[in-house]
Amino acid sequence: MPATPEKTLDAKLARIHADPHGAGDFILADAKDADMAMGLKAPGVDPVTGAPRSLAEYRDHMREIVRQGLVDIMLMSASSNDLLTNRERLFDDSPVTPAVRANDATDIHLVAGGTYADAPSRPFRTPTIEQIMTGRAAPGGAEGQRGADLGLYSITLNNDVASDLPVLDAYREFRLDAERKGLRHFLEIFEPNAAGDRRPAELGRFLNDVVARTLAGVPQAGRPVFLKMPYAGPEAMEALVAYDPHLVVGILGGSAGTTYDAFFLLEDARRHGARAALFGRKINNSEHQPTFVRYLRALADGDIDATEACRAYHADLERLGIRPRRSLEDDLAFTAAGFA
Repeated sequence: MPATPEKTLDAKLARIHADPHGAGDFILADAKDADMAMGLKAPGVDPVTGAPRSLAEYRDHMREIVRQGLVDIMLMSASSNDLLTNRERLFDDSPVTPAVRANDATDIHLVAGGTYADAPSRPFRTPTIEQIMTGRAAPGGAEGQRGADLGLYSITLNNDVASDLPVLDAYREFRLDAERKGLRHFLEIFEPNAAGDRRPAELGRFLNDVVARTLAGVPQAGRPVFLKMPYAGPEAMEALVAYDPHLVVGILGGSAGTTYDAFFLLEDARRHGARAALFGRKINNSEHQPTFVRYLRALADGDIDATEACRAYHADLERLGIRPRRSLEDDLAFTAAGFA
């Protein structure tokens, strides 16, 4: 029987912690958990026809990216994870690690006509940890080890005691539950979603201090394996990495923007100390997802720069007979999409 491939995430985390100041290892994730936020809009649209994609097509792209093997993590909803990880066993012979969105607080309830995201974030978790790991509320026997062992937990603080205290209480309860049951997690910190006149003037410093303060009271066994944050620029990134290189800071992709936006965001964050990137809409909205991911991987590994990658991506689209959404000139524009 062939050996199960080592998960690249585990190997990279081990090397990073063995030499936190070393260069080379960079964690790349495809975030296809949008069905836990955006409803029918989550799968996006077909780049050729403009027709809305179905959930089945969304999952077909997950399968395609996992089989390509260039990302380290595939982040999914609990329902997609149950199908692909637990039932299809997609990850059994793959170096890619399955991960599941473990909570879906009110600020990501982005339903059509909804106003939930206009109010300060309130904590909420649809799946239980047992359901994330096994697909069942009350697993038994071998089911306890059959699924994902990595979850994403997100918090949104609004610089207000009344709204932020329940968020931090809920995160504490999740950490304790996860530690007891063997679920690793990574922590996502969103910008304030409804801070009003309390919105911090120095957003990067505020987010960094949220990380430092939130994790200061967490022993090693309960700490997140890495972070997912808005990229607030070089100064904020360098300050957090210098504070504790073992935090393993990752960036989130944010809005789609141009191809150059996506490529430069990864390149610049990596240059200033980021060790992970988790892109959702930027991958999902691309004209050809495997090709887009191939250039993200090359950028993450330092093999190409953002301008070269953008030009090469367009050349590949032409060879594939795919018409790009923008001209190369327009796609090389920088709009700062994804920057905090």
